[in-house]
Amino acid sequence: MKFSLAKQVLLDGLNKVTGAVSTRPSMPILSNVLLSVADGELQLMTTNMELTIMTKVPCMVEKPGAVTLPAKKLQSIIRELRDGEVEVEVKDTVATICCNRARFKLNGLSADEFPGLPSFREVREFKVPQAMLNRGIRYTEFAISNDGTRYVLNGIYTCFQDGKLTLVATDGRRLALFENDLEFPESQQVCIDIPSRAVAEIHRLLGDAGDVMVRITSNQASFDFGDTLLITKLIDGNYPNYRQVIPGRYSERITMPAQDLNEIVRRVSLLSAEKTNTVTFRFTPGMMEVQSSAAELGDANEEMPIDYNGRELAITFNADFIQAPLKAVGDNEVSLDLIDSSSPGVMRVADEFLYVLMPMHS
Repeated sequence: MKFSLAKQVLLDGLNKVTGAVSTRPSMPILSNVLLSVADGELQLMTTNMELTIMTKVPCMVEKPGAVTLPAKKLQSIIRELRDGEVEVEVKDTVATICCNRARFKLNGLSADEFPGLPSFREVREFKVPQAMLNRGIRYTEFAISNDGTRYVLNGIYTCFQDGKLTLVATDGRRLALFENDLEFPESQQVCIDIPSRAVAEIHRLLGDAGDVMVRITSNQASFDFGDTLLITKLIDGNYPNYRQVIPGRYSERITMPAQDLNEIVRRVSLLSAEKTNTVTFRFTPGMMEVQSSAAELGDANEEMPIDYNGRELAITFNADFIQAPLKAVGDNEVSLDLIDSSSPGVMRVADEFLYVLMPMHS
């Protein structure tokens, strides 16, 4: 097996697939990347048996073949090389990697031992604009739970239903929901729970142009970006009825630029109590005041004129939980819907994004 290609092309390919490399492999080969060359193409594939990523890059093939090499070590070697043409020659399972005047010999394992691609039967198929899915994950990913005892919350609940793509994440204290119109046959309707590790890799691979083909079976999903394919097992279990935690009414609505609000919260929270990290919002006609205090540090407050004519209202939130959605939505305008100081608050961006947050006792 012998092939050559530009250093950056090889590194870009490795960077796409190394996210699926097993950190604690049950088999040594799961730490490796499968390299297969034929017909002017290098195919790279990694898997941890839950998540599989495969990509293709063009190369000059002198002799076709396949081998598996330690993924992270190969990535490190290629990253450190000076720019230029990389030549890889494999004899048995030992790869000789040459670039400029650098030369490495890296021991691998036989390609025959590497797991094959999972098979797909009875597939539901959806074409999703990459920009839409990219935005949807960005608007919800931060609310995924990392509580291992509630495994169904350790991902993004994704529904293709009623002519809409809906993404939901919650950790029990907050809930983020993204929804957008999407055309697909009614017969294809389905809801799946995508694990957080797969979500992170999908987000990393997504761009803002073109479509991604999503194919779904009873227990797995694939995301086809054209030159890159990601396959993940799905979380098995019943996702809670998230619609029932969204308040059906509000008594006050405040609208303001997300970026301005984020900057105020960031500044004021510098003196919030380390344990609770709370900030208190006080709304009076024409004005919002954000306050924080910590006995051992001091206190902070900042005022901001706003378009508000409602009643006087104070509510306390965790600063990090307020900042996470504000960072995600960037320079959009947000609306904050409030009932009273003890009921959940709802943040919205147009008809696309909704965020429910429980208040805290200051």
